[in-house]
Amino acid sequence: MREVVFAIPGDISTPTGGYRYDRRVIDLLPQQGWKVRHIALPGDFPSPVTASLEASVRMISETPAESLVLIDGLAFGAMPLEFVRQVRQPIVALVHHPLALETGIDAERAKYFERTEREALSRTVHVIVTSSGTKDLLTRDFGVREDLISVAEPGTDPAPRAKGSGGVPRLLSVGSVTARKGYDVLVAALARIKDLQWENHIAGSAERDSAAVKIVRDAIAKHDLAGRVKLLGSLDDETLEREYDRADLFVLPSHFEGYGMAFAEALARGLPVVGCTGGAVVNTVPADAGILVPPGDAAALADALRTMLSDKSELKRRADAAWNHAKKLPGWDETAARVARALDKARAGVNA
Repeated sequence: MREVVFAIPGDISTPTGGYRYDRRVIDLLPQQGWKVRHIALPGDFPSPVTASLEASVRMISETPAESLVLIDGLAFGAMPLEFVRQVRQPIVALVHHPLALETGIDAERAKYFERTEREALSRTVHVIVTSSGTKDLLTRDFGVREDLISVAEPGTDPAPRAKGSGGVPRLLSVGSVTARKGYDVLVAALARIKDLQWENHIAGSAERDSAAVKIVRDAIAKHDLAGRVKLLGSLDDETLEREYDRADLFVLPSHFEGYGMAFAEALARGLPVVGCTGGAVVNTVPADAGILVPPGDAAALADALRTMLSDKSELKRRADAAWNHAKKLPGWDETAARVARALDKARAGVNA
């Protein structure tokens, strides 16, 4: 069986879309003929100290020289070239989204990430991305050859159709409370539709970005929405499933998404979507299943929510479209098969 070393920073059980993608790939790649050796890199990426970079190179270098090394982009994009050059095995990068496009970082930090990721990617034998939009970004802005990039979209597990709240419309948002997810924009939009009936549940870690959490909590208090907007924190799978089941509408105004797994999971349950056009969301959410507005535009977001909440026929039409689209979403077996084919291409290129 072929072997790949999968180097991932931090705790692989972290409840985010990127880590869930990594876990499912590790579980399913053996069925595609690839043995996976998981390496847990230090957890301070994407802002590693020098000791973490040195430890990462040492851990990777201790694996067999003939193995491919698949490095998660949360670490790889933040590895300066002098450290990447020390890795002796052929490298495949897994890019969920470029680090330079993270919302909330200053211009100098973004420029730094753009340089480190561009230089790191120049040392790869292949790159795996989670959407065609990210592929286009890497070819256009990071100088990666198109033929060296494979797209392996996240899978979506089949799910029962959401039953809904049965009362006051419930808006569900899923994703860690970080600047990129745009929850401050969401609260500002909700403040504009206080005259309508609704409640908003936000399911996602409040531990990753304390500054963003404070901004959201302050906005909730400022607009007197404490009784209507609830920060639930990280939820286990069973509790999150109940939240999806009781929702009437999914809303997440992300500034940028490399794919948008939570959007796909909402569609899988027949939930209509309100979101933003940042990144790959426009490819993940079909036009008839949701309304997408420009990132950061609270007024446009409020208008979209009002349209959905004020017209039950509109809400149902888009919910039906979401449910029908769910049948076309790829499963995780297909994701693993695509990753395996990408690794085969990488190995063939090394051996050519």
